[in-house]
Amino acid sequence: MGIPLGVKLVFSLWVLLWAPTYAWLLGPQNFFWLCNLANFLLLVGLWRESRLLCSMQWLAVALVGLLWGLDVAGAALFGVHPIGGTEYMFDPQQPLLTRGLSFYHLGLPLVAGFAVWRLGYDRRALAGQALLTAVVIPLTYLVTEAERNINWVEGPFGVPQEGLPTVLYLPLLMISCPLALYLPVHLATLWAGRRR
Repeated sequence: MGIPLGVKLVFSLWVLLWAPTYAWLLGPQNFFWLCNLANFLLLVGLWRESRLLCSMQWLAVALVGLLWGLDVAGAALFGVHPIGGTEYMFDPQQPLLTRGLSFYHLGLPLVAGFAVWRLGYDRRALAGQALLTAVVIPLTYLVTEAERNINWVEGPFGVPQEGLPTVLYLPLLMISCPLALYLPVHLATLWAGRRR
């Protein structure tokens, strides 16, 4: 089973609307976020029907999207961010359009999951996404503004950390992302594939 043309076209339209709007509102640095990169990589994966690219982005966004949604829901319903990192969604200084477009965090896992369901899961995705993360995190640290804390290179959950020197913190971040975010999704996907 391939990816239906309609899915490719709708997702392409989304990226064509989202990318310039985000660039205008937040600047090109914002595209260093791994979840923002996922939009572009998934677009390529859909059109090429690449199991590897779609599987990598599935790992990148499945758990992140779930946690993002839980944090936003917790704040909206109970006034508490149970995880943290989505405080900007309730910041009136952030443009409403920016906050509205951020709901893609809920849709992206659906698109990536659909692609994996149609194309199959590529076991190499864990290594591929871990390698991509290991490249993006140091680049983020080098070329983005520290106060933006993109990919949490200055500290987890959007809060700067001072407990570890950067030379230790960044490698720890490069290791912890695959272990905490990608590996559980990888194992769950393999398990689900065996159950089918």
